[in-house]
Amino acid sequence: MSATPHRGDQPGRTARLLVVTAVAAERDAVAEGLRRAGALVDGAAGATGAAGSPGAADGPVPAADTHRAAGGGPEAVVLAAGVGPAAAAAAAAGALADAAARSRPFHLVVCAGIAGGFASAAPVGSAVLADAVVAADLGATTPEGFADVAELGFGTVRHLPPKPAVDLAAAALRAAGIPTAVGPVLTVSTVTGTAERAAGLAARHPGAAAEAMEGFGAAEAADRYGVPVLELRTVSNAVGPRDRAAWRIGEALEMLRQAFAALPLRELTDTAAAGTAAKESS
Repeated sequence: MSATPHRGDQPGRTARLLVVTAVAAERDAVAEGLRRAGALVDGAAGATGAAGSPGAADGPVPAADTHRAAGGGPEAVVLAAGVGPAAAAAAAAGALADAAARSRPFHLVVCAGIAGGFASAAPVGSAVLADAVVAADLGATTPEGFADVAELGFGTVRHLPPKPAVDLAAAALRAAGIPTAVGPVLTVSTVTGTAERAAGLAARHPGAAAEAMEGFGAAEAADRYGVPVLELRTVSNAVGPRDRAAWRIGEALEMLRQAFAALPLRELTDTAAAGTAAKESS
C-alpha cells in the first residue's frame, strides 16, 4: 500500500531522481557520472559520520549532492545512506517523506553501487540491472531448510522494477560499451564468503546476477511512496570465497561513473513512471 503515490507524467514537471548508495565513494562516483551527463551541481550538503569527517562511510551518512541538469532537465539527489537494508530504507524513506512534504516528489528511486556478481551471469567488470530486487536472507531456518518471509506468510521478499525502464537503461549502458546483465539482484545482510553459500543462493534464486546489501531496503521505501525503483550495480568481485587480491573496486567505481553518465535520465524517469502506472491499472 503506497503512502503517497506520485505520477511521473504531469505536464511541465521537473523529473526528480533519488539515488541511494551505501558509502561516500559510491555516492561520489554516481555524482560524477551525473556531471559527465551534463548535470550542474546545484548544491551539496555534507554530513558528518561516526568517524567525524564529512561524508564518512562508517556512520549514519545522510549526505546528499543535488544535481540539476542544464536547461531545466532532471534533478538528482544522491545519498550515501550507510551499509545494509535498514540504513538504505531509513535514508530513502526520509528523503521521500521530505520531498513529498515540500511538494517536490521524486519520480524514480535508484539503488546503486558496487556488488558481487555471480560469475555465470555477471563477471567482474560488468554492470547489472535488476529485474527483481530480492531479500535473499530474510526468513527462517527450518528443518527442511531456509524459508523466506513470503513462504512464512509474513510479507514480501521481492520487488519488480518496471521492465520498460530496465530495458531502456540496459540498452543505454550497452550502447555506451558497458557489458550489462539483467537479472535478480539479491539483498543480503551478510555478504557471501564461501563457495557453499554462493551455490545455495544460486540454487534458491535461479538466474541471480549479483548480491549487494541495500536494494531491498530502498525498494521497500519506494514502494510505500508509490515511486518506481531500479537497482544498478557494477561488479567488483565474484560472489563466493573472499579473495581480496581479486577485487576490482576502483574499476567498478569507474564503471559506476560511466553507467550514470550513459543513462537518459528524463526518458528513464518517464518510462519508469509510465510502467508503474500501467502495472497498477492492470
